[in-house]
Amino acid sequence: MDFTLSPEVEETRLAIRKFVEERIMPLEEDPASYDDHENINLDLLKQIQSEARDRGLWCLSMPKERGGRGFDTVGMAACYEEMNRSIFGPVCFNAAAPDDGNMYVLNKVATDEQKEKWLQPIIDGKVRSSIVMTEPAPGAGSDPGGMMLTRAEKKGNDKWVVQGRKWFITGAGVADHFILLARTSDEPRRNLTAFLFHKDTPGWEIERRIPIMGPEEHGGHCELIFNGMEIPDENRLMGVGEGMKCVQIRLGTARLTHCMRWLGLAKRSLEIANEYISNRDAFGSKLSKRESVQLLLGDAAMDIEVGRLLTMKAAWALDQGSRARKEVSMAKVAVADVLFKAVDTAIQLNGARGYSKDTVLEWIYRYARQAKLVDGASEVHKMVLAGALKEDGMDFWSWGNPET
Repeated sequence: MDFTLSPEVEETRLAIRKFVEERIMPLEEDPASYDDHENINLDLLKQIQSEARDRGLWCLSMPKERGGRGFDTVGMAACYEEMNRSIFGPVCFNAAAPDDGNMYVLNKVATDEQKEKWLQPIIDGKVRSSIVMTEPAPGAGSDPGGMMLTRAEKKGNDKWVVQGRKWFITGAGVADHFILLARTSDEPRRNLTAFLFHKDTPGWEIERRIPIMGPEEHGGHCELIFNGMEIPDENRLMGVGEGMKCVQIRLGTARLTHCMRWLGLAKRSLEIANEYISNRDAFGSKLSKRESVQLLLGDAAMDIEVGRLLTMKAAWALDQGSRARKEVSMAKVAVADVLFKAVDTAIQLNGARGYSKDTVLEWIYRYARQAKLVDGASEVHKMVLAGALKEDGMDFWSWGNPET
């Protein structure tokens, strides 16, 4: 395994670090920078995005011919971590969920015509996007293949009619372009199909923006109703019955980009804690001199490094052409825990200051709780690992190249 960063990636990583420190992090201290849902307000976001684009820090994962930088997954990992040292960071570089994952899968599997119509506007920052999968019980959650209730029925030779309900659809409130997963048959393993639709397509609506612990991504987490929406067959993504394959292509990298970004937030949490304990006096000495404080900080710092190594191993495996299911699941479980532990430790070391809104720690703390749920709950990923252990035996810990 080789995690060596190319000169281009290293130069870009350092440029992102500088831009985040000088341009984005100071915005966190101004209440006027926030929208009503505790994220960067849209007018300010457009300004920062324009500056990031001018510096060549835009859409790192997308091909150069489409306006990106063409970085591999290892390069993305190093740079995305730097982006999310600010709570506002990833969206400023067009590297936030769900757009990042949607761009990835569209670039991988869409036709040339679909890329021009559905992908390029997202890359250009002209539209936002959303992926529509999860359903209220008894519908699809962690088991979309077995429990999907939303159906798309073929109408004639060139249309599909969609009926159903979805919820917790991230970004739906501001998205123009959507990827929808729906049941198209009851055939085992090939029962789902992916479709593309625009927000102005008749036959669907947002019933509500679901209130959450927050803070929220732009567009929130919404509940959608489909009542006879028609989608032309030309807007089908991949083949009929290949919806799960489409989702699996998207989710491997998308889950890992969460880990990359969470590591940035974890590091920022310890930065805030380290600065505070280095200057705070108590009982005749700096807090940083206390062994109990050192143990907390050192333990969290070590866990962040473990999470980074798991993330980089998974990134390397993906770059070798592997599906990296085992590696991504391990990173997803570990880094979700790392983020929560890092910010919890930082709040503890900051005392009442950490619990207040005088720092971004309470923002990160509330955000961190979702990490154990999004893109598969930690327990689901542990089941994946148990299945791999049963199948691979001692080869679960193989030193060889990852399986494709």
